[in-house]
Amino acid sequence: MLEALFQPDSVAVIGASRTPGKVGHDVFANLVAGGFPGEIVAINPAAQEILGHPCYDTLKSYGKKVDLSVIAVPQGLVEQAVYDSVAAGVGGIIVITAGFKEVGAEGAELEKKVARYCKRRGVRLVGPNCLGLISTAAKLNASFAGGMPTPGAISVLSQSGALCTAILDLAAGRHLGLQSVVSIGNKADITEVDLLRSLGADANTTVIVGYLEDISNGDDFVKAAEEASSAKPVVLLKSGTTAAGQKAAASHTGVLAGADTAYGAAFKQSGIVRADTFEQLFDYATAFSMQPLPKGNRVLIITNAGGPGTMAADAVEKAGMVVAELDRNVATALRKQLPAAASVGNPIDVLGDAPPDRYAAALAAAQDDDEVDSVVIILTPQAMTKAPQTARAIAETMNGDKPVLVSFMGGLGVMPGRDELAGANLPDYESPERAVGALRAMYEYSMWRNRPPRIVNRFRVHRRRVERIITRSQRIGRLQLNEVKSKTILKAYGFKIPVGQLATSAEEAVEIAERIGYPMAMKIVSPDVVHKTDLGGVKLNVANAEQVMDAFDLMMLRIRQRVPEARIEGVYVEKMLGRGLEIILGMNRDPQFGPMLMFGLGGIFVEVMKDVAFHLAPITFDEAMQMLVATRSYAMLEGKRGSKGVDIEAVAAGLQRISQLTTDFPQIVELDINPFIVGEIGTEPVVADARMTLSAP
Repeated sequence: MLEALFQPDSVAVIGASRTPGKVGHDVFANLVAGGFPGEIVAINPAAQEILGHPCYDTLKSYGKKVDLSVIAVPQGLVEQAVYDSVAAGVGGIIVITAGFKEVGAEGAELEKKVARYCKRRGVRLVGPNCLGLISTAAKLNASFAGGMPTPGAISVLSQSGALCTAILDLAAGRHLGLQSVVSIGNKADITEVDLLRSLGADANTTVIVGYLEDISNGDDFVKAAEEASSAKPVVLLKSGTTAAGQKAAASHTGVLAGADTAYGAAFKQSGIVRADTFEQLFDYATAFSMQPLPKGNRVLIITNAGGPGTMAADAVEKAGMVVAELDRNVATALRKQLPAAASVGNPIDVLGDAPPDRYAAALAAAQDDDEVDSVVIILTPQAMTKAPQTARAIAETMNGDKPVLVSFMGGLGVMPGRDELAGANLPDYESPERAVGALRAMYEYSMWRNRPPRIVNRFRVHRRRVERIITRSQRIGRLQLNEVKSKTILKAYGFKIPVGQLATSAEEAVEIAERIGYPMAMKIVSPDVVHKTDLGGVKLNVANAEQVMDAFDLMMLRIRQRVPEARIEGVYVEKMLGRGLEIILGMNRDPQFGPMLMFGLGGIFVEVMKDVAFHLAPITFDEAMQMLVATRSYAMLEGKRGSKGVDIEAVAAGLQRISQLTTDFPQIVELDINPFIVGEIGTEPVVADARMTLSAP
């Protein structure tokens, strides 16, 4: 816990102002109006008093120890204000002032200087260029936001001060209480990692909500996020998800791993609930803060109109959850309480003229049914609808065992009911789809919380062999490893490689083919030819010596014509593989989060549909299986409609072996096994082609 920031006994505002509308005045006024019980010190050499509090020229003239200082002076005065604060014994500093790294090199250098000074003296720094900090538990509003929020259990961290003010305003409109709000600004010292650790351990915070534009340290972030998520939901909105001008990569994995893919993989692995929009951020936070987590994915829908009930049922199935079936005995008992025209299926339709007691009866039945994990209640405003009374009936019937999310659809007609729902701690959404979306987030997080322990398998491998290849390749500057070297590395890590050899002449190619046995596959080997097939550098099913000679000569001719500058090392001649399903396994090393594994089916599935799944390494067997299931083409692995499936566990093992290889050797920055030929259960997958890229030494 960052006590000096969240629980200070005294606060000084350096740059406090008498003029309303100035940042220094608004910060000081917020501290006073918020009821901060400790000492509030105004520092302003041009004033005698502000809002009834005496002013001091400097912190030194104040003469007492201060726990927290808030700096709101022009940029040129910030450095001295930091020195004065440290001299006064502060444990924390908030620099509101802008004009640092966000404006250029000079500002960035000053920011680093100030941060280094604070770090050497053990003082924690928030900002610069931030809104400030709020802690409702400490009655501390050290910000220039508009007033103190209602106390609650949601804590907010944001890289944007403007988003903080929007969150505060929306929270007030939704009657959501907040525990703390921190605007981290330029993150010169305190980052999202520090706050995840602090808020994750804070007993008064039950949900963490955040907005981030970038992440300071990938490894530390994943560890801190996983630790926080294990204790409470963490809901984050991450902006900057496009990759304008992204550098072209050499592998399929690199091409498909866009700027945002690694963030998505990191969030998923660490249990973060990701919101794609500002609307979702609050939809999810509302549900998590007000309701228990579901124990399963079976959803019951209660509605007074058929159309919205159907909309909700569609949303449930699209979200990967199940439209629950009422237990027969529960349904029979409920039917006795509802009109004959009502439906006791799912959705339960209590009819358009439903009084509050029908909703209460349906909810009570759902709560009593062990086949139901969560409930979505829909109300549309009919002439006879009593929205506030229905809201009260729902609240009085709830027993707190299962999550109940409500959608009062409409505007003025249901507004009094919405107010009642907010007062009863019931999350309300304007549409059934939004309610179901929040419920899906709760279910997925619940499944993550209940996941089995992570066990990363370690395979017996020939690590020294790989080390020699990589070291020599880096030393001579050969960073694009050809198929021969890539396959040698993969073989050392337990992959099956077809029998083959590099030929530098047509005669040598024939000798290799005769020794290995036909049919053969022949492929050009060149560090300058990545897509061999497109350039005529691949020949399959070569059946005799004459065809080998012809294929070798034609391949050499085509490559020299089409890529005259290409360095050609020879032609790889290998035993032709049997039939199987073509799969792509890959790895792209993200600069923040490290090796990111990829799985996808070959051909149109990866080229056109981009049907791929990613996961950060190291990976467990269960996580590898989840990658496979996450693709739309998973049914082809299982085998459907008469087709035979493939050895799915062997594919998962391949991902685990790549995971071990790329965590053992950070020098590998890209890797593609394309294709990886997988057969029926009991057969061993084979690497048909592979390439790797190394980092510069």
